[in-house]
Amino acid sequence: MTTATQRFEILEETARVSRKIRTLFDARVRERGLTLARARTLLRIARCEAANQKELADELEIETATLVRIIDGLETQGLIERHEVEGDRRAKQVVLTREGEALADVVELVAAQVGREVLAGIPKHELRSAHGSLRKMAVNIESAAGRFAELEPVIGK
Repeated sequence: MTTATQRFEILEETARVSRKIRTLFDARVRERGLTLARARTLLRIARCEAANQKELADELEIETATLVRIIDGLETQGLIERHEVEGDRRAKQVVLTREGEALADVVELVAAQVGREVLAGIPKHELRSAHGSLRKMAVNIESAAGRFAELEPVIGK
């Protein structure tokens, strides 16, 4: 197998595994009345305690407009509340309600269970190696994205 083929297959397998994890997690949280996007948002709010919408969108790597729709849904479900930020009328802080806290705890357990199932049977040393490789890949992606952003004005002409 050539290096180029191996690289392609590693990236394909990484994407396939990522999709399968998301699909599994989505199925589990749907049983609890959430979508994948709402569950991720609920967990992020729970882990960060109160957060403003801009910070939340950045953390989740989604557009602010997309987050607003997700937050609207969570608010309709009675899982979160928006509070005004002192000194900035436009900014909203998002906090969990009691019901939101309880469901976030359940979603946290679901995430842990999915993690155990997905990683079952993989020795610790292989997990450490895979984790290191994935972290390095993430750094490489950020670096590549930065280089592309620098080239964009040149490419667009």
